[in-house]
Amino acid sequence: MIEDCLLTCAITGSAHTPSMSPYLPITPAEIAAEAIAANQAGAAVVHLHARDPATGRPSFSVDLFQEIAERIRTECNAVLNVSTGGSAAVADRMAPAKALKPEMASLNMGSLSPYGRRDILNRFENWQHDWEINLFNDAANRTYVNDEHTITTILDELSDADICFECECYDLSHLYNVAYFVDKGLLKPPFRLQLIFGFSGGVGVGLDNLSHARRVMRDLFGADVPWSVLAPGKNQFSYCTMGALMGGGVRVGLEDNLYLKKGELARSNADQVAQMRNILSLLSIDLRTSEELRAEIAKGKSNA
Repeated sequence: MIEDCLLTCAITGSAHTPSMSPYLPITPAEIAAEAIAANQAGAAVVHLHARDPATGRPSFSVDLFQEIAERIRTECNAVLNVSTGGSAAVADRMAPAKALKPEMASLNMGSLSPYGRRDILNRFENWQHDWEINLFNDAANRTYVNDEHTITTILDELSDADICFECECYDLSHLYNVAYFVDKGLLKPPFRLQLIFGFSGGVGVGLDNLSHARRVMRDLFGADVPWSVLAPGKNQFSYCTMGALMGGGVRVGLEDNLYLKKGELARSNADQVAQMRNILSLLSIDLRTSEELRAEIAKGKSNA
């Protein structure tokens, strides 16, 4: 019997742009307000990126991240999970986490190329900024680099920040990469695993893929390793539901999915959190709290 589930909300990321939804938060105040509302709706963790408030372009500005984090920490008790992913230089990518020292940080466990992103240009007619068009036009030549040197650098540079890493695995090979860094002693408990399905360039959606990934994960790390599931777009709620029934945590939010249901844009991150919470409630699965997660992380550190 699955009794509880950790729910994460990814507030705003780099996959979507301002022209794709009027409800995407852009400014630090908007991002923080969305995170606070998501926490109040049931998300124990808020996963954070930042954007240039003038253009909406994704940004690694430490000042922007600090403003967002300060607003959130003042208003709610959510666990902050700061991104270290993206296509920027590794020094830029890890700068916010290095400065903020959040309780959690995401860590992509393998390189990825975004196949088919250029096709998004055909789905929208009006673009607010030239950078949005260039983002998708140039996608065929882009690689999100997470090689051994990059991951080692992030682990080394953030080793003093007392961070619980959320290892984002877009393919089965990424689980073996996690095991490699654990065996090397570079990635130490506590860490969490995030199984990601349906992103271009990564493993596809399908119940067999989820079942197999869970089996590989358990073979490598044991049955007690904490893990969660995410899938983008129309697969978000169905995949999260399957993951929760298997004992995993779930992640929703406008970073990965702009819709509440087919044809209806989500008006906020909190809307998606509330919908996921309702689904879990119907399955008699309770939500874990931020305090419970903090206790789990602290226990993992004491046992390391």
